[in-house]
Amino acid sequence: MNIIVNAKHMELTDNLREYAEEKMQRFSKYLSNITEAMVTLSVEKYRHKVEVLMKANGSLIQAESITDEMYSAIDEVVEKIERQIKKHKGKLVSKRKGREKTGEALAAEDIVPKIIKSRSFDTKPMSIEEAAMQMAVLNRDFFIFTNASSGQINVLHKRKDGNLGHIEPLK
Repeated sequence: MNIIVNAKHMELTDNLREYAEEKMQRFSKYLSNITEAMVTLSVEKYRHKVEVLMKANGSLIQAESITDEMYSAIDEVVEKIERQIKKHKGKLVSKRKGREKTGEALAAEDIVPKIIKSRSFDTKPMSIEEAAMQMAVLNRDFFIFTNASSGQINVLHKRKDGNLGHIEPLK
């Protein structure tokens, strides 16, 4: 693994460089295919900032940390990178084995919502304007109705800008 340590608005000491390189070396035990790690150390007023960008098989893993002391910023960014690498490796292992992910490997964005309530109701033929009035009277964010002119199911919905949107299927 090629480790590049840069410094902005500060002088890079040998101790600081060695500490950052030593911390980056520990990631090679998690992923053997890390080709490059770029560590940028910078100081802005009283804030010590560390940014890390790692390249592994075409994937980019990056994190940054800002603290009052440079060594603690390096430690914090190492923890962040470690979590990302473990998550990345978990995804690779689950894809490789071709089976479902375990409970620990599930990410929040991978959880599919369940349908907990289902309702059915009769749709009355009406015009779009009449449906808009019904929607306002019922104080709903959306309204399903049968369009009197086409005979098809349509949906009216309230947009973020406060206006109404109309969804009509193609014929």
